[in-house]
Amino acid sequence: MSVVSSDLGTRVSDESPAEPAISKMSDFYIGRPLGRGKFGNVFLARTKRDNFICALKILFKEQLVKSGVEHQLRREIEIMCHLRHRHILQLYTYFHDSSKIYLVLEFAYYGQMYSELQREQRFSESKASTYLYQLCDALIYCHARKVIHRDIKPENLLIGFYHELKLADFGWSVHAPSLKRRTMCGTIDYLPPEMLLTQSHNERVDHWAVGVLCYEMLCGHPPFEHDDTKETYARIKAVKFTYPSVITPLAQDLISKILVRDPAQRLGLAEIQKHPWVQRFAVKS
Repeated sequence: MSVVSSDLGTRVSDESPAEPAISKMSDFYIGRPLGRGKFGNVFLARTKRDNFICALKILFKEQLVKSGVEHQLRREIEIMCHLRHRHILQLYTYFHDSSKIYLVLEFAYYGQMYSELQREQRFSESKASTYLYQLCDALIYCHARKVIHRDIKPENLLIGFYHELKLADFGWSVHAPSLKRRTMCGTIDYLPPEMLLTQSHNERVDHWAVGVLCYEMLCGHPPFEHDDTKETYARIKAVKFTYPSVITPLAQDLISKILVRDPAQRLGLAEIQKHPWVQRFAVKS
């Protein structure tokens, strides 16, 4: 099944097609902008050769070098090139010219989860648990390949045409054979205690983020949020938060088993998928 794109007059398939045969900017028809950022822009695009719909991310080399993040992009490309999963945004290929780097990415029809959450304010238990189940699927795949994402948040989760979740933005991710790191990275509200305490961390930092995300999807804001960053840090270190009435006791039970100070005691990803709240409400494809 496919959908007609009003932007570029061709079809977006629900199946993962073969890698588009392109190597330069002139191989594309460029459509509407999908997003703008500090280092460049993302556009809806279609290849001239085979009418392949994708998202074209155009990054400016000068900006990347100025900000000292070229190593992050290199790592993101290296990691994403080897990941193939229905709940991970696919990087098909990349190329560059004298001033820009171009990433040819899978097009996520409904955009960021963040925008959807802003519109709806909070998700139903069915939608939240379904997204959670799919995210766990993606992370189980990543962790089996020794890849830690380290920056899970609604802005880095995209939604495909059939409302399926796509894990994206591997800029902070790391391929860690030892799975022991000390770098602080990610987004403040989603940082786990061990990162704030500059302790070594492993793939369980992603488990913590799953718990924070579950809370945010159900009530519209993360559990440790505060206007004062120092207070946010203090709350995270103490694992101090309260549940609003919209989060049901069964969902609270799940979150309380994930947001645990000791990483080793956090619920595993497969255990999260098997939790009664997820089993009751998630729509599993």
